[in-house]
Amino acid sequence: MALSRVCWARAALWGSAVPPGLYVVRRLQFVRSGLTWGAPRSSKLHLSPKADVKSLISYVVTKTKVINGKYHRFLDRHFPRFYVLYTIFMKGLQMLWADAKKARRIKTNMWKHNIKFHQLPYREMEHLRQFRRDVTKCLFLGILSIPPFANYLVFLLMYLFPRQLLIQHFWTPKQQIDFLDIYHALRKQSHPAILCYLEKVVPLISDAGLQWHMTELCTKMQRGTHPAVHDILALRECFANHPLGMDQLRALQMKALSRAMLLTPYLPSVLLRHRLKTHTTVIHQLDKALAKLGVGQLTPQEVKSACYLRGLNSTHIAEERCRTWLGEWLQISCSLKETELSLLLHNVVLLSINYVGSRR
Repeated sequence: MALSRVCWARAALWGSAVPPGLYVVRRLQFVRSGLTWGAPRSSKLHLSPKADVKSLISYVVTKTKVINGKYHRFLDRHFPRFYVLYTIFMKGLQMLWADAKKARRIKTNMWKHNIKFHQLPYREMEHLRQFRRDVTKCLFLGILSIPPFANYLVFLLMYLFPRQLLIQHFWTPKQQIDFLDIYHALRKQSHPAILCYLEKVVPLISDAGLQWHMTELCTKMQRGTHPAVHDILALRECFANHPLGMDQLRALQMKALSRAMLLTPYLPSVLLRHRLKTHTTVIHQLDKALAKLGVGQLTPQEVKSACYLRGLNSTHIAEERCRTWLGEWLQISCSLKETELSLLLHNVVLLSINYVGSRR
């Protein structure tokens, strides 16, 4: 009876009536587990549905990373050459995806704030320009992959012709140097034809002083002398009207200039002229934005890429010399009007052909 009263007294303190037998069992359980006093606790951990989903996703991601790491080690150990190509391909896809997201963000900002292309900062302008060229190449591969089972042939063509079919994101470091050298060698083939045409038009220049300046410039180029900025700017009037204005260029000269700009020359004259105008205008707009930013703000890679776009093979030239050359280019470009952009187009040859270190 005394034990029963004690049980009922403690049960009253807990707020509920508990049978004595159940209390003894629970008391024994508490003693066994090391607990001597306190309310009973649940031994199960109940998670919310959101927590369950998060833990499941975390588990799947962790397992995927482990399996992916094992797969990479397997390829590296048994197929090292294939693993190099596989790694470059995956990194190239990641870089292309990052470029696409950045381009979309820039275009969205342009649409929201009604900003034109020439009003963008230099880096954003250059990113859009390069991304458009990359997308054009990727779309060509996409069209080739449309027929059934053609994707296997496309992968083979990509492996055999990476320079022609792939963008720089998918090139190895060695390929980047070799392919840029090949492209520059292709555009150098057009330099003699462009200079020869400049010599032929000297008698067509009406002003005697301009004739003398053109003759002197052609002589310097043949001797291997790098022209000064004022030597080129002295001829700006010749490139604004006949015979060297953008609208007065002949078909053969436009084809040679297209090769010098790494554009296809196999188009009708009307399309060649339009492409040259568009491409030169974009470079002129880039130059103005770069002049605002300052050459000193560019990274070494940005400097070399900017020089290569404007005709200089910068892969084998020191960074400081590239910056000096780019500064000379900007001096000429920022001094020209829209009607004188033909001089900027010819400047791809005039300013780069005899520059120290560019003869490779």
